[in-house]
Amino acid sequence: MRKQIKTTEAIFPMPVLMIATYNEDGTVDVMNAAWGTMLDRDQVILNLTETHKTVKNIRQRKAFTVSIANAKNVVAADYFGVVSGNNTPEKFENSGLTALKSENVDAPIIQEFPICMECKLLEEESNWGIVGKVVNVTADESVMKEDKVDISLLEAIAFDPYTHGYYKVDQRVGNAFQDGLQLKK
Repeated sequence: MRKQIKTTEAIFPMPVLMIATYNEDGTVDVMNAAWGTMLDRDQVILNLTETHKTVKNIRQRKAFTVSIANAKNVVAADYFGVVSGNNTPEKFENSGLTALKSENVDAPIIQEFPICMECKLLEEESNWGIVGKVVNVTADESVMKEDKVDISLLEAIAFDPYTHGYYKVDQRVGNAFQDGLQLKK
């Protein structure tokens, strides 16, 4: 038997994305955004409201980075979601994390998050958010085997909208584009 539930944002898991920009004064701003995904092979889409300091920065700088949050930094990742850059300008400094200037876009790379997509603003629509073109992707060597990212080393976290928890995504359970072929007739 199925039971109705009150949660409407029921797609799980939702990625925990760290969106980083520079403020007007050149300081680093980071926000936690669970509502974002790939729009195309080289485009990301973020469902962000106009009230976010990060959105104002993206409009001004025409650039941002998107990092994958990991279990090791879950406290900082959550902090970036519960504290607003509009009210706490020293938000990034309080996190204890470190940033490096991207060589490709006018935005910071947060060193502690192991994967980072450097993006240029493509377009914005108040109805659905920000679209960015991914111009470069970097991964820390600690999460790689040979020349590929190893998800078990990444320890990416996902947001659970049912219980408001974070879960580590790290175990392979199948082979995409292969396992389903068993049912092909």
